[in-house]
Amino acid sequence: MNIRDAKEFIKNDVEIYLAKDEYGDYKIPIQNQRPVFLLGAPGIGKTAIMEQIASELGIALVSYSMTHHTRQSALGLPFISHEEYEGLKYDVTLYTMSEIIASIYDVMKNSGVKEGILFLDEINCVSETLAPSMLQFLQYKVFGRHKVPDGWVVVTAGNPPEYNKNVREFDVVTMDRLKVISVEADYEAWKQYAKEYKVHPAITGFLEIHKDYFYHMEMTVKGRSYVTARGWEDLARIITIYEEKDKKVTEELVEQYIRNDKIVREFTAYYDMYRKYRKDYRIDDILAGNIPETAKKRAAKAGFDEKLSVLGILTDRIMADMSETLLFADTLAAVMPVLKKVKTMSEEYSGKEMSEVLLKGRDAAKQRMEKLKAANTLSEKDKKRDRMVISFYDDIPDVSEMNGNEAFTKVKEAFDNNVAGLKDDAEKKKERLKNVFAFIEEVFGDAEELLIFVTELTVSDTGARFISQFGSQEYEEASKKLMLSERKNALRDEILALDI
Repeated sequence: MNIRDAKEFIKNDVEIYLAKDEYGDYKIPIQNQRPVFLLGAPGIGKTAIMEQIASELGIALVSYSMTHHTRQSALGLPFISHEEYEGLKYDVTLYTMSEIIASIYDVMKNSGVKEGILFLDEINCVSETLAPSMLQFLQYKVFGRHKVPDGWVVVTAGNPPEYNKNVREFDVVTMDRLKVISVEADYEAWKQYAKEYKVHPAITGFLEIHKDYFYHMEMTVKGRSYVTARGWEDLARIITIYEEKDKKVTEELVEQYIRNDKIVREFTAYYDMYRKYRKDYRIDDILAGNIPETAKKRAAKAGFDEKLSVLGILTDRIMADMSETLLFADTLAAVMPVLKKVKTMSEEYSGKEMSEVLLKGRDAAKQRMEKLKAANTLSEKDKKRDRMVISFYDDIPDVSEMNGNEAFTKVKEAFDNNVAGLKDDAEKKKERLKNVFAFIEEVFGDAEELLIFVTELTVSDTGARFISQFGSQEYEEASKKLMLSERKNALRDEILALDI
């Protein structure tokens, strides 16, 4: 399966393993909770999906690469304990707590989150001295004398032997204690992730044209040549920062992440052309509704690859617009419960008491951010939202010296100003979206380019949510023109007819 399907499969497993009965006991006993073994080529996103799953489920995450562990660090160090049994004294060898188990307790103590995922990567590359202990761990969730705390689901991962010479093949006894998921590189699955996490559009634009370059392995006279999803994502990050610093992206930079000479040359050439498109088409003018005549003429004569690149640039800018507006909306939604509480206080309480409630709301956002960070599940989206929530409270005027009605009026005024700001922001973003539709229809007509753009908006969580929340007449008209709704209904009817 692809990495997107694997994520949903593992997420379901974790939810099921953490389900409890009416007595608070886990419905599937701990010893019967088979660890998941995610088997796939390096760099396809195994670690990334674990972070996403933990964040989405609101649980903690502890990650370890098992290649870094010796028997001592995994099981604990031996020490001599003096014991007495039936009147006789003995020296007994015991073990300190495993570094891995101790890390779980540290996360629980620091975050307050009692359930989570223990993710052990490269588990089939453990040292020879540690290998015998892994069977015991996979069956009983125990390292040495110390077990994984209840409420922690074990997920493991490893590479097939063709990618790592240190891989040791598990025997049947070990494999029979695992839920094995084989994952293959899949560009279309990764593409959705890339759109949501704002991977640089030059990367996705290039891979749209060269899908076979997304994941590439081959032996050359220089040794193994490889390109992975991790490489593309890391390259995207560094390119973004290079652009901010106005530094030139060269082949020497690209080859640090993409280990294939041919693909490095082709991507670097594409990136240079991408930068030229961004300048020549005057993207900012198009978004502002001023379509340059030069852009019209060039687009009319452009090949499909060039048109696809321009669409990618425009789509990326629109998605960034939508993300900003949705983050603004999420911030206001996050402060609503506190503001509703303040509203109920306006008749009977003082401004000082209201100010204390607002301060608690601010502190709650700060504590939430710190808690998620300690649990290793603080996403960039959550961090940005909580920082904006804190800024919202900071921007409210001091109401501690006012009476209740005056204080509430000031608080409401601050919120109303933000709501008006959100509406204004959404209208500006909708206008830019309208201008992109106008450019596509004027330059390309009802051709494939319009279908591609509408499809991108439809399948993207960001695009679908923005349009659902704020609307877009141009999107609705284009959808009808392309008969997307009819296609969707026909597909639904076909699925229902299967009687699955």
